[in-house]
Amino acid sequence: MDALAGLLDGPRARGAFLLRMVMEPPWSVRIEDRAPLCLMSMARGEAWIVPAGGAEPVLLRPGDLAVARGPEPYTVGDLPGTAPQTRIGPGGTCTTLRGEPLSQSMQLGVRTWGNAPDGAAAMLVGTYLLDGEISRRLLDALPPLLLLPADGRSSPLLALLDSEIARDEPGQSVVLDRLLDLLLIDALRTWFSRPGAEAPAWYRAMGDPVVGRALRLLQNEPAHPWTVAALAERTGVSRAGLARRFTELVGEPPMSYLTGWRLAVAADLLRETDATVEAVARKVGYSQAFAFSTAFKRVRGVGPQDYRNRRGLPDRQESLPTG
Repeated sequence: MDALAGLLDGPRARGAFLLRMVMEPPWSVRIEDRAPLCLMSMARGEAWIVPAGGAEPVLLRPGDLAVARGPEPYTVGDLPGTAPQTRIGPGGTCTTLRGEPLSQSMQLGVRTWGNAPDGAAAMLVGTYLLDGEISRRLLDALPPLLLLPADGRSSPLLALLDSEIARDEPGQSVVLDRLLDLLLIDALRTWFSRPGAEAPAWYRAMGDPVVGRALRLLQNEPAHPWTVAALAERTGVSRAGLARRFTELVGEPPMSYLTGWRLAVAADLLRETDATVEAVARKVGYSQAFAFSTAFKRVRGVGPQDYRNRRGLPDRQESLPTG
């Protein structure tokens, strides 16, 4: 299991928010949905993305892909200075800036929304509504707004998403979820491989022949009763050498990394499955549910059962069209 596979294997899009936004200038939409991650690309025309906090606006052209990391708000419009007329809130709720509902009046068809059916700008939007815990290390490594210019490359995934997003077929939401996952993986792989990219320490460490193997062992076998000595034996180096090299490249000791990984895997199991707390504890290497619950609460702030009770998708009442 490589770095991206390990971090993206657990949290998959589930009932993700996808639509085609069709707009005629002047237009501007304020995004305040607090979603953990949103992917945007132009099917036609151009749009400006204006991050919060005074950061420089980013121009999005056809073939470009933008990845916005939440929960900070941002604005998307025909020009950086166009005043927002519409607000998108949590769960895809659509209102005027005064809170008046707009989702029905601007609906243009299946997963299609905007102010004009033949508007000059058509944007594809895919939003992850839930924060998958395994991907937290990945999300923390991303800038608030990441732009991948087309640069002459043609992504078949964007073309496929464009053709599929407005279809109304059985199982279509699952098809779109998987397309969004593939698009995200492709974007991250492209970004991390670019010269000068500030890839996170754990990602760079995967290329080290010793630490990379240790990371893969921990990720692939979180339930194993690992010690630094056992990990050193499997990687063919001394205990002290592994501990020093691992900490230097990853930024934390091996057992600290393992604890964080185990609890991240556990968080996804609690969110995505109906396994008992005891079963989850065993699956991630805890022989006792009490010890697992104590560690989980210390890191997450709530116990495993309380964390599980919070799962679920946001309310979509008065939201943009999703099917």
